[in-house]
Amino acid sequence: MERDQAVTYKTNGQINIILNNQSKEKIEVSPSSYDLKIPRLEVKHAVLNEIEEEMSSLVGMNEMKRMIKEIYAWIFINKKREEQGLKAGKQALHMMFKGNPGTGKTTVARLVGKLFFQMNVLSKGHLIEAERADLVGEYIGHTAQKTRDLVKKALGGILFIDEAYSLARGGEKDFGKEAIDTLVKHMEDKQHDFVLILAGYPREMEHFLSLNPGLLSRFPLVVDFPDYSVDDLMEISNLMMTEREYKFHQDAAMKLKEHLMSVKSVTHPSKFSNGRYVRNIIEKSIRSQAMRLLLTDKYHREDLLTIKSQDLVISDEN
Repeated sequence: MERDQAVTYKTNGQINIILNNQSKEKIEVSPSSYDLKIPRLEVKHAVLNEIEEEMSSLVGMNEMKRMIKEIYAWIFINKKREEQGLKAGKQALHMMFKGNPGTGKTTVARLVGKLFFQMNVLSKGHLIEAERADLVGEYIGHTAQKTRDLVKKALGGILFIDEAYSLARGGEKDFGKEAIDTLVKHMEDKQHDFVLILAGYPREMEHFLSLNPGLLSRFPLVVDFPDYSVDDLMEISNLMMTEREYKFHQDAAMKLKEHLMSVKSVTHPSKFSNGRYVRNIIEKSIRSQAMRLLLTDKYHREDLLTIKSQDLVISDEN
């Protein structure tokens, strides 16, 4: 596996690593010996600059963005301390993400993997996504083996477990408890070889932690992912449209905003998929526009760019 390949348990994605803002110093020639002196090429904060550029495309998430910068600063300063012969203790970087669906938890997990890889905290930086069914077995001993196998795949990267609270769903006799115990053991034994991120809905995660009092102390980084406001969702939709080289007609934008205001007012936060909801609308509407253009036989540039009001496919099932 290549080091720049981001892997999920379900699908594969790609991490591209770009080092920019490199400042080259001139090569000095000693007139006495004609020896070439090539100064060490130093890239100062290029990693942070690149990560910040990626984070700038994420709407909201101020707490997460601050956390990423703090982690970068801590790792960077620790390296400077090591260079000066000072103590630079290693800190476990396991995390807990609390947020409703579609609030960017998986996106941020990939970003964290990229940061840790580029700063040599993790050797690969890949992401393994898992849920209860990927950890919990059907008989005694099966769960521990499945969990160990997942941790092994995640070594050098991140193990991201969504809806982690479901591991405590069945009580004391459920095999989910065995999965938790196995994870805790590997968090201690291999705490610097991989990063474990447990994610889930805020209320359910709080209940999960109340059942496992010793678990919270093992996660020094807890990040809340708030729900998006209607204005945030409109900004996200415009970013998605721009990325796909489409744009909303004014009437379509107004219709979408009114729909989002309506659906958010009647939907429980844990049932509303935030950014995912908007993405589904856009993808369905693009297909609707394609059918309209095909039937009307109009293919001018403006026609191809514009999503009109009648193209919007909006329903509570998005």
